[in-house]
Amino acid sequence: MDKNRPIGVIDSGVGGLSVLRALQKAMPHEKFLYLGDTARAPYGTRSRETITAFVAEMTDWLEQKGIKQLVAACNTITVLGTSVIRGSHTFPVIGMSRGVEEVLQATKNKKIGLMATDFTVSTGAHRKEIQNADPSAEVFGVSCTKFVPLIETAQFGSPALWEAVREYAEVLKEKKADTVILGCTHYPFVREQIEEAFGSGVTIIDPAEATAKLAKEELERQGLLQTEGSGRCDICFTGDMELGKRLAARMLDPAACEFKQVKL
Repeated sequence: MDKNRPIGVIDSGVGGLSVLRALQKAMPHEKFLYLGDTARAPYGTRSRETITAFVAEMTDWLEQKGIKQLVAACNTITVLGTSVIRGSHTFPVIGMSRGVEEVLQATKNKKIGLMATDFTVSTGAHRKEIQNADPSAEVFGVSCTKFVPLIETAQFGSPALWEAVREYAEVLKEKKADTVILGCTHYPFVREQIEEAFGSGVTIIDPAEATAKLAKEELERQGLLQTEGSGRCDICFTGDMELGKRLAARMLDPAACEFKQVKL
């Protein structure tokens, strides 16, 4: 495998840009190829079979581009499992970290909230992993179905967004959660509002940094990590390019990125 190949990053839409930011920070010399399936987002309310089919189309496209690693920058995709995401391809797959170590270090009362999509909450994957590490921990999931449409239409600071944030935060506040996982990569776009709704007594965990660390460690293990040269980022969307660019500007330096619209 040639270390000069790019790292592929997939997401159902634009949320994975928050993970791409963490990846670029951890590996500044790497080339990244981001593919956001904005034409068919969101994935969170779709069936497992449909999501699996969409992911196969994305991984086939990235295989043709010659990637050396794939990062599934989407919790909904990650819960399919890395073997399902990889399919018949040979490149290694890094799924989203669930932030278990960070969560258990942060919580004091062992009451943990999870803000995620319907699909991610329904799998119980976060609860299982956390309780495997600490059986005394309680995990409360809330399906934040209103977030992705509001974020992907750039309704930041709108009354509708604030109403949704308060609605979902209240569910977890009633459970006395002192630590909350952002279980969808879109949610860091509204992290400021979420933190304000919970107040200073609640720790918000974004697993993107832990995910970037896993990706870097895997490349180091295989001798494929780039340690010199200028990094680059190509950002591809299957849908609205202008919306994608506006949202990317909230997470990345648009001048350091090249944007393209693609068909799967």
